Amino acid sequence: MHPVVITHLRCPVCRAPLSSAQRALRCAQGHSFDIARQGYADLTAGRPAHTGDTADMVAARAALLAAGHFEALTGAVADAVAREGAGLVIEVGAGTAHYLARSIRDTGSVGLAVDTSKAALKRAARAGERIGAVRADVWQGLPVADRSAAVVLDVFAPRSGAEFARVLRPGGALVVATPGAGHLGELVDALGLIRVDPAKRERLHKGLDEWFVPETERPVRAPLSLSRADAHSLVGMGPSAWHTDPAAIAAALGGMPEPIPATLDVDLTVWRPRP
Repeated sequence: MHPVVITHLRCPVCRAPLSSAQRALRCAQGHSFDIARQGYADLTAGRPAHTGDTADMVAARAALLAAGHFEALTGAVADAVAREGAGLVIEVGAGTAHYLARSIRDTGSVGLAVDTSKAALKRAARAGERIGAVRADVWQGLPVADRSAAVVLDVFAPRSGAEFARVLRPGGALVVATPGAGHLGELVDALGLIRVDPAKRERLHKGLDEWFVPETERPVRAPLSLSRADAHSLVGMGPSAWHTDPAAIAAALGGMPEPIPATLDVDLTVWRPRP
């Protein structure tokens, strides 16, 4: 794990600083957390409420993102992060750390990927030399020092306004990507997938307005042209994967002519901590 990332980490038991020693992270109080052979550390200090994406979901996400279909969103996220200058960038619900890796690639920043999925963290820990990966649940508290992050990045992930405000430095940025009303609408209609909550915007503000002020909002829209395999990955990587039968989805996609059209429809917002 990158040594600069470790300086920002805190013990999930006593909140003391952590240091690296013999493939573990330890604090002065003697609490110790092993670094897995894949490179991530488990800093949950207990059982998280949700174990995150399965290995199949993570593999589907990696395949879809590697194919470049979400490049419009990846580029927009990286642009928003790059405007904030160098520092620590934390991605919560990072998955494979695809967005985090791209966002710090051309800067002097270091990244911290946070997720509860061990399958995702195995990939996130290898996403870049300046990226560290830890298992933690945002609802139980991030194992990160107060006011240490230049940017908190949240792409389709759980949001805790209080924790985000605590770890962001003064003037830092919270960058949030949420699905728009038409996101993947063609697949939603054809396959009976979970629809975007029409009250999502209201819930976003309800969860953040106490701690943050919205600064900018950018719609990211792009047509997608998918193979059946890519469309299957797209279904398998998202929330619909928990509620659909993969065999039934494959059968339905098998009857659709290629390429399969879909629409990327995402709202990208930047927020600042309230004074």
